[in-house]
Amino acid sequence: MVGPLFEEPGSFDREGLAARLRTLAAENIYIGGSSWKYEGWLGQIYTRERYLARGRFSKKLFEAECLREYAETFPTVCGDFAFYQFPTEDFWSRLFHRAPANFRFAFKVPEQITCKVFPAHPRYGAQAGRDNEAFLDAHMFQEMFVRPLLPHRDKTALLIFEFGTFGRRSFAETGEFLGRLDPFLAALPREFRYAVEIRNPEFLQRDYFACLRSHEVAHVYNAWSKMPELQHQIALPDSATTDFQVCRALLRRGRVYEDAVATFAPYQEVQDPNPEARDAMRVLIGRARENKEFLFLFVNNRLEGNAPMTILSVVEP
Repeated sequence: MVGPLFEEPGSFDREGLAARLRTLAAENIYIGGSSWKYEGWLGQIYTRERYLARGRFSKKLFEAECLREYAETFPTVCGDFAFYQFPTEDFWSRLFHRAPANFRFAFKVPEQITCKVFPAHPRYGAQAGRDNEAFLDAHMFQEMFVRPLLPHRDKTALLIFEFGTFGRRSFAETGEFLGRLDPFLAALPREFRYAVEIRNPEFLQRDYFACLRSHEVAHVYNAWSKMPELQHQIALPDSATTDFQVCRALLRRGRVYEDAVATFAPYQEVQDPNPEARDAMRVLIGRARENKEFLFLFVNNRLEGNAPMTILSVVEP
């Protein structure tokens, strides 16, 4: 049930946030959430009355249609859902139809491309614990992900390769990873922008950044449980690898993802403010403005408890 705070008109400055984000988007600074289907945002980003069926709130209607209302406030979103499957052409058509012409998507590339060894988890079925033969398969990526997206490239701002933490079974050292990554990046079709997100802090070395720079691919500054704080990543020499920046503020350092879900769901309010992460995001916005570069900044509910409130705090004058 949604608490009283989110049923009082004016309790969240949605119009003010939307205006600020439009101004920033006009400067090629795109800020949004990681996904958008959160009922906890009712009364903030979403209007309950728009999702009533026979006088009652309809979860099905909400999930099918709330992107339209999301786009009234935010100019962009990161489609984390794509990490778990190769969406069909019909799916893409329906999704893009719900977004206005000036809206921009980022998508995580399916884990079938970025997972070296499938986790020993029931959802992977017979693949659990096994090596992934399609790891960094450029042909599969182009045929199964890029080709269906090509008709929608005007609304697709960015594709993100998220690599989970690699154990030594996968790569004994950074050079082995780069030996696989470099030829894959070289084969990428040029129709899209690309970014790489790693979860191995020991990979944050000069050779890693040089690899990305040689292919005009961005490093994703990512707030994650075992990654250095955002401000430390930003300060690393050579970490700016191309003419656009990408940041995903996902999780407080030291916090396990599952614990964040249990603590913060249903994501109605900020519960654990993270001023260091907020300051780092402001630094990236300032850098993008100064250098007149594109910035794609995505904030997850699991960082503080409620992404819209975090974003509002970051962009307030």
